[in-house]
Amino acid sequence: SGRLVGALDAVLDSNARVAPFRILLQVPGSPVYSAIACGATLEEINQHWEWLEQNLLHTLSVFDNKEDIVSFVKGKVKALIAEETSSKLAQQEEDPEKFREALVKFEARFNFPEAEKLITYYSCCCWKGKVPRQGWLYLSINHLCFYSFFLGKELKLLIPWVDVQKLERTSNVFMTDIIRITTSNKERDFSMFLNIDEAFRIMEQLADVTLRRLLDNEIFELDPGLQDPTQITKRVLEARAQNEFFRAFFRLPGKEKLHEVADCSLWTPFSRCHTAGRMYASDSYVCFASKEGGCCNVLIPLREVVSVEKMEDTSLLPNPIIISIRSKMAFQFIELKNRDSLVENLLLRLKQVNASNPVHYNCVDKKETQCSAVGFVSTCVLSDCESQDLGTVASQSEDKNEGEKENSHLLNAEVLRSVFHQSGAESLDFRMSREQIKERLWNDHFAEYGRTVCMFRTEKIRKLVAMGIPESLRGKLWILFSDAMSDLASHPGYYRNLVEVSMGKCCMATEEIERDLHRSLPEHPTFQNETGIAALRRVLTAYAHRNPKIGYCQSMNILTSVLLLYAEEEEAFWLLVAVCERMLPDYFNHRVIGAQVDQSVFEELIKERLPELADHIKDLSTLASISLSWFLTLFLSIMPLESAVNVVDCFFYDGIKAIFQLGLAILEANAVELCNSKDDGHALMILSRFLDHVKNEESPLPPISNQHAFFSDEQEPCPVTEIADLIHDSYEKFGDHSVEQIEHMRYKHRIRVLQSHEDTTKQNVLRVVIPDVSILPEDLEELYDLFKREHLMSCYWQWMGPVIERHDPNRPYAEQYRIDSQQFTNLYELVSPWTCGEHTKVLAERTFRLLDENMDRLIEFKGFASCLDVMYNGEMNEKINMLYRLHIPPALTENERDSQSPLKNPLLSTSRPLVLEKANGDTVDYQKQLKQMLKDLAKEKDAKTEKAMPKMSQREFIQFCKTLYSMFHEDPEENYLYQAIATVTTLLLQIGEVGQRSSSLGSGSDEFTEDLQPEASAQDPVFTDTVKTTHKETQALPVTEGNWIISFEQILASLLTEQSLVNFFEKPLELKPKLENAKLNQYTLKTNGKSSQSLAEPVINTQ
Repeated sequence: SGRLVGALDAVLDSNARVAPFRILLQVPGSPVYSAIACGATLEEINQHWEWLEQNLLHTLSVFDNKEDIVSFVKGKVKALIAEETSSKLAQQEEDPEKFREALVKFEARFNFPEAEKLITYYSCCCWKGKVPRQGWLYLSINHLCFYSFFLGKELKLLIPWVDVQKLERTSNVFMTDIIRITTSNKERDFSMFLNIDEAFRIMEQLADVTLRRLLDNEIFELDPGLQDPTQITKRVLEARAQNEFFRAFFRLPGKEKLHEVADCSLWTPFSRCHTAGRMYASDSYVCFASKEGGCCNVLIPLREVVSVEKMEDTSLLPNPIIISIRSKMAFQFIELKNRDSLVENLLLRLKQVNASNPVHYNCVDKKETQCSAVGFVSTCVLSDCESQDLGTVASQSEDKNEGEKENSHLLNAEVLRSVFHQSGAESLDFRMSREQIKERLWNDHFAEYGRTVCMFRTEKIRKLVAMGIPESLRGKLWILFSDAMSDLASHPGYYRNLVEVSMGKCCMATEEIERDLHRSLPEHPTFQNETGIAALRRVLTAYAHRNPKIGYCQSMNILTSVLLLYAEEEEAFWLLVAVCERMLPDYFNHRVIGAQVDQSVFEELIKERLPELADHIKDLSTLASISLSWFLTLFLSIMPLESAVNVVDCFFYDGIKAIFQLGLAILEANAVELCNSKDDGHALMILSRFLDHVKNEESPLPPISNQHAFFSDEQEPCPVTEIADLIHDSYEKFGDHSVEQIEHMRYKHRIRVLQSHEDTTKQNVLRVVIPDVSILPEDLEELYDLFKREHLMSCYWQWMGPVIERHDPNRPYAEQYRIDSQQFTNLYELVSPWTCGEHTKVLAERTFRLLDENMDRLIEFKGFASCLDVMYNGEMNEKINMLYRLHIPPALTENERDSQSPLKNPLLSTSRPLVLEKANGDTVDYQKQLKQMLKDLAKEKDAKTEKAMPKMSQREFIQFCKTLYSMFHEDPEENYLYQAIATVTTLLLQIGEVGQRSSSLGSGSDEFTEDLQPEASAQDPVFTDTVKTTHKETQALPVTEGNWIISFEQILASLLTEQSLVNFFEKPLELKPKLENAKLNQYTLKTNGKSSQSLAEPVINTQ
């Protein structure tokens, strides 16, 4: 059946024609074969075969088994296809004719407004059940669209990016590599791309950009690239993906922009050879990463660069350049393509960096420059000095700064070590000797690999970090690895000024900081006195002032406390900046989106690397929630301090990857107990006990009790785990995940987390609204989706306006999505049962004004749902009440275009008889009925204490009548309803006139007078504005509106006298059919706003 489908598809779709000549790869004995080449002619396929003979076949003999041969051949062919495809796509972008042709088809097939920009398109298959549908996939800034014409049937698929809940590459029973897109109720599989890697990368970027732009205001405001979707192109998206990988890999600031990427080789003196890799040049950095992961990475801030020079080109050193830095090191790069333009650009940016951030040195001779380990402004901070020299320099720096202001008081590791030395413990000698060994190893490493931020970062340094950084070097190496020093050196005096400005100012952040100051490592002696507390206060307050978007978040106090133990105060501030803004992006904001994304990534890693544990614990979100504090505080809050600082060492060197792998190692160490745990509380106890007993026997610091441990000594003793062994296991077993893999997982899970927040918002809104309405919960849920989609559709194509600012995740749930008058009108036309033809839009505008109680021109979902609930489920008096209020201010305005007509139609005559003869011969005396009903209503009114509604003027009453007549159009009982409303209208006009006369005579009675004698008049049951009104007829009506008024009670009583009207307003109405129709037509209504033409073909929406 699969071959039949493929054959039919090929016959009926010219885009899917199979070439008549093919070269297949098949392993003997296997039924599986792979297509290696294809051709339209015999000559073409022979050329392919000749190429295979010359370039591929003779190399196959080196492989030992058939599987390796198949893997090699497939890889080679895929690489050739990818290279050919990339060159063709580049040519295609340079020549826009094909793209313009695709754009015309896209616009014709989906009829979007012009603002819906097409990014790119691909030929592929969309699977519908077991049948692949060959067609075209169009990727635009807000939607994924698919079009296919197969077996005479047209298929259109439209998926808004904002509705995508999962985007992944996976496989199904037919294909091994497909792209699966999951929305709230459907899964769609796409396959058979010519270049599936590129297609998935663009889809991943588009989904990420759109979701951030529309659902995550915090990120939207920080990323200028998201704020103008019209500037998004395929090249921009590819550049953005490369930029984000570059910043994540080297952990650089978010504003750093990548300019050049070039393959090259770097001379590595420790291996005495050139190492192949790639150079990345950005605004302020030149970076290098070897092709072999972890072999060698280099980070060179341009502010450290002295010169960039071209060397003589030779056969041994092709296209070389030399980059010299201030610490008298030089880096030699060779095999650089476009060397001249690269050097020119580097020199230009170097000049700009030096002009904006001049380097100042406070050291004059070489020794001082090398030993400026505490009061540095250069990045040359680690010296050949012995550890005792470091202590001497630190004490000198303290003496120097004694006379300065309080805000420049510095805390550093030397002070803490002097406190710890007072313990006099015998085991301290052993620990100090271990420290000296570590220091010697590090000094040897510095001599060979460099001692500045520009050092060669290799696997050897990772092993040294995993052993634990010596106390004397810890703070300085944290600053090197995080490159916080570039910020420090380029912002002289910034922190001091920030402290002066921020201290003493009171805000919510400072109040929260004051509450948490004494909770920050209270067991540590440094924070048991005012000196440590004051420094902590200054750093946290300064950062809250620097970045009010983050301000202060819990867990920042614990992290900053530890930073202050090992770094000077200003250094600790810039380390905090590096962690919050670069190394843990989106962690410390209102919704901690970044932390939740990484929790979700951690769940996936558990499933992948610990499958047995994942099988036993079905709900992995429990483990993720337990581990949240691991990520937010880098284990500082749940491990003994002397052990947790080793984790922080790894974090500053390897980034979040270190926390992921350590978390997996902890779970693996406790896997058996966790599988046998009874509940979530038991699992939490198992992990907490384990972490509380992770010790660091080599630390020179005395053990400090962990305030977060909540287990008594009476429990069964827990075995002690050495932190160095735990970290070693984490690198050995789980250290193979690359930064690129983690970033891709973050893309995927950011979608899930943002959609999870949207679901939470939805459930909370529905929870508030459901008790107040009679609409079925499932219908209310669909109504909310329509409401939200209407808001988002305006964001798609009106992004320049204020609409996009209206979704604010920081608002209360009910206020996150609100719609304006035009959006409300669109929804009203789709779902309201009160349709009045051309008058519907007018009625919708009045309804909006009625619901907009705070006059901000926006309404929330609760108001919209309550309004529809009255229309569909309200009793007659509630419906008439709403209609009445729609025809008095504020719903009805003086300048409304449809409300200026006076009482001029003869069919609304006051001369109708009040005694009518029915068809069966009976007569009805409405005068007597109304008189009695008005008396009853008056009694009810007196009994009620609530404020009565304003009375209706004659102009307002005419509009009320017009709405009623419009509502009856095309009703099965149309004629009876028209006759009934004509009768009721006449009665009400007479009531108003009686009230007017009574008012002029000084009587306030609204009742009929006994001498009221209605005049005879010709009866016409139809009210229409098209009837001509003569001058004579107009004169017969009241000349002036004056005090002509009518009350709600009078209108309701009059309407109740006509059974056909009662039946009309009390008949049951179904909301579900309207919702189903609205889901199909909401896009059609919006896209057809630019033309009167409707979509002839159905659009499949995967909502």
